[in-house]
Amino acid sequence: MTSVSTDEALDRLLASGRARAAATDAQHARLWEALVSATEGGKRFRPALLLAAHGALGGTQDAAAAEVGAAVELMHTAFVIHDDVIDGDHVRRGRPNVSGTFRDAALDAGVAPGPAADYGLTAAILAGDLALAATVRTVATCGAPPDVVHRLLDLFDAALHTTAAGELADVRLSLGAAPTTLDESLLMEEQKTSAYSFALPLQAGAVLAGADDATIDLLGEAGRALGVAFQLADDLIGVFGDPRHSGKSATNDLRTGKQTPLLVHAASTAEWSRIASHVGRDLDEAELEEVRRLLTACGSRGFVEDLAEQHLTAARTVLDDLGIAPGVLDAVVAPPPVVATGEEVAA
Repeated sequence: MTSVSTDEALDRLLASGRARAAATDAQHARLWEALVSATEGGKRFRPALLLAAHGALGGTQDAAAAEVGAAVELMHTAFVIHDDVIDGDHVRRGRPNVSGTFRDAALDAGVAPGPAADYGLTAAILAGDLALAATVRTVATCGAPPDVVHRLLDLFDAALHTTAAGELADVRLSLGAAPTTLDESLLMEEQKTSAYSFALPLQAGAVLAGADDATIDLLGEAGRALGVAFQLADDLIGVFGDPRHSGKSATNDLRTGKQTPLLVHAASTAEWSRIASHVGRDLDEAELEEVRRLLTACGSRGFVEDLAEQHLTAARTVLDDLGIAPGVLDAVVAPPPVVATGEEVAA
């Protein structure tokens, strides 16, 4: 999905960090290796979007685009690592994540479960911080002209702030202090995913190509719509997906009471009292199947599927007009909505 040059740029970035980590001490080197492992297995669609926008708009800064694409991918890794800490997850894509790796190492060394888990979370927080620092450094040294680098840093900074706001809102809304509206839920989804996964790579590619402000703004709007569509599909995978294919828990969103549009819509239906009894606790297989049936019967699953399609259509209209590689977009947005086939793959 993405060019070899972007993969090579990421490999160089990670190798540079490996050398610095090894020069620090052996335990820190293990932390960096866990971070490297966390970058593996993704679809790399974010750098692919950046390169597609850069190419479609006549960009010629291929080397810088590859570096910035690697930075976007590493930012994604940082957010994934921190998101797992927030959610209390120790597994990602079917294997121990950073916190799980360090927790398990501590357990193997005879450490009690509580302190071992704390050690794992500490490692994950630090690994995510290292990834964010390396992200900014990579953009600053990408080789583009100084004025372009400045604009890129502004884009990355805005994406960091917006994503942090979305993550905080996700947890705040889950507290249940007040009923969550659909608008609040959709804004949270937009902030969490759209800014850094879609708007950022599309706009960064445009900035590197020397596009005008109107085009950059249009790509921002398209990225936000595309991101909401993707997040809505991911919400469906988070309940209806098969973890063996997605690498994503099918019960975590329900257990933590995440105020996704799926649950917010369900709360407005007559089935809510029965659905609510499955929220905020661990579910066995039979209970999961029952809540899936209820969410389908009350229309919430169909509502979210339709909403995702509306946002996807809005994004496609802009991107098609700008000639942003339809093939790349199909590869980005096609996998998440196929929840019903059991072939979903998490990003």
